[in-house]
Amino acid sequence: VQLQASGGGLVQAGGSLRLSCAASGRTASIDTTAWFRQAPGKEREFVAAVTWAFNSPYYAGSVMGRFTISIDNAKSTTYLQMNSLKPEDTAVYYCAAGRPRTVVTNSDDYAYWGQGTLVTVSS
Repeated sequence: VQLQASGGGLVQAGGSLRLSCAASGRTASIDTTAWFRQAPGKEREFVAAVTWAFNSPYYAGSVMGRFTISIDNAKSTTYLQMNSLKPEDTAVYYCAAGRPRTVVTNSDDYAYWGQGTLVTVSS
């Protein structure tokens, strides 16, 4: 499975961005797609996830109500709509896919990772 992430950029605080993650290859081996992020000097953290079968979203508390994750099953593409961005949202965002066996927030449960896309929010 290959994941191609796109959509990062520079935005002012309060602005919006939409990230995309296109999956290709053996997508039948995937049932969940997620976004993680890593800010400079910090550990990678869970942002959001969505299950392919039921389109059920999961969010980190820090982005709840501001970010929306969705999936276009026909295109095998996952989107992360980010609104009301804050400077603390600045990070490299990574999309991940797999079949989590524990919880969707655990990065170790994702077998496939895309390249990161940088999101910079200026104050």
